[in-house]
Amino acid sequence: MQIIITSMSFAAMVFMPAVALHAADGAVSITGLDAAPATTSAGVSWPDEKIDSWNGYKRHLFRVEGHDCWVVEPKQAAPGNPWTWCMENPDAFTDRTGVPQLIAKGFHHVHVSAGDNYGNPATIRIYDAFYQAFTVKGLAKKGALIGLSRGGFCAYNWAADNTDKVACIYGDAPVCDFKSWPGGKGPHKGGSSGNWDSLLKSWGFKDEAEAMAYKFNPVDNLANIAKAKIPIIHVVGDADGFVPPEDNSAIVEERYKKLGGEIVVIHKPGVGHHPHGLDDPKPLVDFITKNASPL
Repeated sequence: MQIIITSMSFAAMVFMPAVALHAADGAVSITGLDAAPATTSAGVSWPDEKIDSWNGYKRHLFRVEGHDCWVVEPKQAAPGNPWTWCMENPDAFTDRTGVPQLIAKGFHHVHVSAGDNYGNPATIRIYDAFYQAFTVKGLAKKGALIGLSRGGFCAYNWAADNTDKVACIYGDAPVCDFKSWPGGKGPHKGGSSGNWDSLLKSWGFKDEAEAMAYKFNPVDNLANIAKAKIPIIHVVGDADGFVPPEDNSAIVEERYKKLGGEIVVIHKPGVGHHPHGLDDPKPLVDFITKNASPL
């Protein structure tokens, strides 16, 4: 498969400076977790947790404010306890996203099942609570967000309000404008009528016109992310008929560059929405390692 990288050379991408850590502002109250001491990841446990295995690594399963959560623990945590967070579809094309290789390098990998709510404000509040739950246990204050498909909503919407908690963003065929998907209202169509009705309901829009007038889709809401100098990498299939890159990643790329942000887009010519990731995910592993490893 031919891979095309736009916006900057791969060498420049790999040697992009890492983002320094600083403390997150504010706090979120988590039942049963407020008094938990900050510690390293070794030996960490959560109330009423269960343990299983995920891709050969120990996984802690627990609940935060009624939502299922998990944290995958590396065999040897890297200094500073770096992490990746797959916002949606955490078991999709895992071997192509570089996540197992990152865990092998000492990254934790985390996820919360916040409901299929298209990154709406209620979802963002759940993410706030989950973030507090795992960072209070000693994981890094900043990490890498992974937005696969509709997870793009979630990664960008949370990052825009939490730039001090995000080291970098990896979007894979990411939805960056709900008018495109599921709305199917963009120039290149795509979309899903059933999901569009669901989105209108989950967001609480009174009608389609109100949704179409909404001004804070990821494509419209990049200024804070660029100001925080958060590096971005996208992987897109140029033949994606569900989430057309022309109406999503291409707009993010153009606007983020104009805002002075650093973005890499890897194109897969002739590839559709699936499969996500890369045949060889080394570019993703290198990007996240460079940008999400605490100094």
